[in-house]
Amino acid sequence: MPSPSALQNPTSLDELLLFRIGRLLAIAGAPVIRLCEGKYGITRREWRLIAVLAQQGPMLSSVLAERVHLDRGRTSKTVSDLVRKNLVVRTPRPQDRRYAELTLTDAARDIYAALFPVVVRLNQSLLSGLAPADVQHFDAVLAQMQQRAAQPPLAQDLPKADRRKRARATAARVEPG
Repeated sequence: MPSPSALQNPTSLDELLLFRIGRLLAIAGAPVIRLCEGKYGITRREWRLIAVLAQQGPMLSSVLAERVHLDRGRTSKTVSDLVRKNLVVRTPRPQDRRYAELTLTDAARDIYAALFPVVVRLNQSLLSGLAPADVQHFDAVLAQMQQRAAQPPLAQDLPKADRRKRARATAARVEPG
């Protein structure tokens, strides 16, 4: 494990905080992905949307996108997939039919009721190697980091991602034949 100074001044990929967090998510999240896909036929992203709707109730797609920290386009595609799987219902608002409220079906609520306790147990198992005081400290540090990450100076002066532009540039670089 890199020293605190290596985290602050990384010299390799393995010392980058976000790389390590991503690796942790990949390793620890694998059982959740297997459960979601293998047992319930949903993706991890679909699970996130189902979980938020189960815990917070019906909402607009734009609000859901904000809650799961996902761009609106990906949220819309994922919602469409959930509608096609009969797990979410879109109900247009009577006063403005351009906006539709998203509601879970009974099948989605059943998935949530079965899957959430398993995910809680996996979460508890991951933390079980830490002392209770370390878990509390880790929780506080995570909260601080999330707050810091949400502050504008972190991403200030960086260009905004334009996936359409990147796709066009990639296609232009590929030579035919």
